Amino acid sequence: MTIRAVLFDFSGTLFRLEHESLTAHADLMRALTAPVGLDEGLGVDPDEWERRDLDGDVHRDLHLKVLDRAGAPDPAAFYDRLVSPPFWQPYPDTAQALGTELPTAVVSNIAWDIRTVFARHGVEHRVDEYVLSFEVGVVKPDPKIFQIACERLGVHPSEALMIGDSEEADGGAAAIGCRVAIVPPLETAQRPGALLDVIKAHVA
Repeated sequence: MTIRAVLFDFSGTLFRLEHESLTAHADLMRALTAPVGLDEGLGVDPDEWERRDLDGDVHRDLHLKVLDRAGAPDPAAFYDRLVSPPFWQPYPDTAQALGTELPTAVVSNIAWDIRTVFARHGVEHRVDEYVLSFEVGVVKPDPKIFQIACERLGVHPSEALMIGDSEEADGGAAAIGCRVAIVPPLETAQRPGALLDVIKAHVA
């Protein structure tokens, strides 16, 4: 089946949370931005954590709790960085990957408006649809969120390619017939062309 649209994950796929002020907390950053799961030692109810991306207030409260228990200095200020556009860096090929002639959608488990990140880097208009969990009321890997994206783009799921960094979360797109490709959530400098490689491999 010919690919007629591309769905992208946000964190670890198009952008990555990176900033020199966060370097000392790299392990914590990986835990907080992981698509699924959280270290049990941080004392947060797993079910509650899995629902964090449906409500901005819940997202903030849970993160402040985790940051406090992890010993982060000034949890409130730390959290503000997590949702601040300057702290999110694009992968080297993000702009090009979003610049294909195919319709595109960003499908993300997120509780804040990431359009501000895309706008900061001048690529917000290269995305046709933003399908964000806190806006649509469903989180990956639930097939419904991918179905919403395909419907908004006007394509059958079998005509869509989902590109993400998590087999568990983004792989949910396969349940409705989307093609799925996984890229590693490496530091941006370490992954210069993975998005373009995937698109080249799947899009004629």
